[in-house]
Amino acid sequence: MTLKQLSYLLDDVHAAGTKKMGRGVFTKAPIAAGTLIELAPVIVMNAEERKLLDKTLLHDYIFEWGEARDQCAMALGLVPVYNHSFQSNCEYEMYFKKQVIAVKAVRDIKRGEELFINYNGDWNSQDPLWFPAS
Repeated sequence: MTLKQLSYLLDDVHAAGTKKMGRGVFTKAPIAAGTLIELAPVIVMNAEERKLLDKTLLHDYIFEWGEARDQCAMALGLVPVYNHSFQSNCEYEMYFKKQVIAVKAVRDIKRGEELFINYNGDWNSQDPLWFPAS
């Protein structure tokens, strides 16, 4: 990671209110395509713990985890605050062994834009979600 990329993590990306979706993640500076925006550690939980989480509000913020998707993970940092878009400007990648999620820009992003990920896992997936998308 370069110092410029690290500056996004520290200074240029923040959570703020949105008009339709509660809170979201925004940038205070332009971000070039391919830039690593966030590298967030995760807390990994087993299948039994997932059943308990599914009964709480955290169900909406966890990621299926592991090669077999038999675990779940709660990401730290801003990752849980990124909103979904089928036309996302960011993508995330899960690194199971390192227990982190990386978020990077898939296109150039303008100052002030909200940063979106596609909850399906692939930034350009059009598959239906488990909840009605607006």
